[in-house]
Amino acid sequence: MDTQVEEITPAKAREWLELNTRNRPLSQAFVNQLAQQIKRGEWQLTHQGIAFDEHGVLIDGQHRLAAIIKAGVPVKSAVTRGVASSAFTVMDTGRKRSGRDALALAGEENSVHLAAALRGLHMYLTAPESAWSGQSSVISNDQLLAVLGEHPGMREAVKRGVAMNKGFRITVTAAAIGWYTTTGARPDIEQQPWLDGLVTGAGLRVGDPRLTLRNTLLSLAAGKAHRKRDDSREHLLYYLKSWNAWVEGRDMKLLRRSPGEKMPRISRYTAPPRFAEGA
Repeated sequence: MDTQVEEITPAKAREWLELNTRNRPLSQAFVNQLAQQIKRGEWQLTHQGIAFDEHGVLIDGQHRLAAIIKAGVPVKSAVTRGVASSAFTVMDTGRKRSGRDALALAGEENSVHLAAALRGLHMYLTAPESAWSGQSSVISNDQLLAVLGEHPGMREAVKRGVAMNKGFRITVTAAAIGWYTTTGARPDIEQQPWLDGLVTGAGLRVGDPRLTLRNTLLSLAAGKAHRKRDDSREHLLYYLKSWNAWVEGRDMKLLRRSPGEKMPRISRYTAPPRFAEGA
């Protein structure tokens, strides 16, 4: 078995893919993801690469080769020849390094929640009307770290999100994004009363948007105890609608989402809010 570092051009990748006679079905979504990484210059030379068995049959690397073709950019990769064909059954059985793994290795706290919140923030900023599921929410680990670099305040926002999640079952992702975006857009608003009211519910009267948001999400959580779907986008929509009502001093006794409703913009209303002191 011999391994060399070679430059793989799109033409060579196309030639080698013709030797792919016994690989797993190609995932176009994964190919697209790798191709975007190549175009962004995120491709890095590692021990992983392309492998051929002792008969010259491609047994590992079809997604990498297809991505090189799609990106139209040559890259350097490890290429191994002479791998025993019997090794095919144990290749690619390791777990892919996730975003939370990358953040943990970078020394970040709350890596699980932080990874999800950063993905959500990326979707909120780039495609707020898209569903936060499937390929629409897939971003690379390098992108994830770049988002954190641009928005370091998300570290603190996640801590606030964890507190809100414990208080009234909002997803940490929605709470973190809500806190981060509203505090960033409206630094003139003292947000601690908003947070305290949501987490404890103490002293809130009927019609207070904090009480309405709190009760709505607690009710939803009770009715969906066994549901695994991520409700972060819906929760964020409720969060922003309620926050807008709070800073504008409006009563809100009912909170619902209309079919096709767009994500609310953060209110720019500057009058003193009625509920700022928990009244």
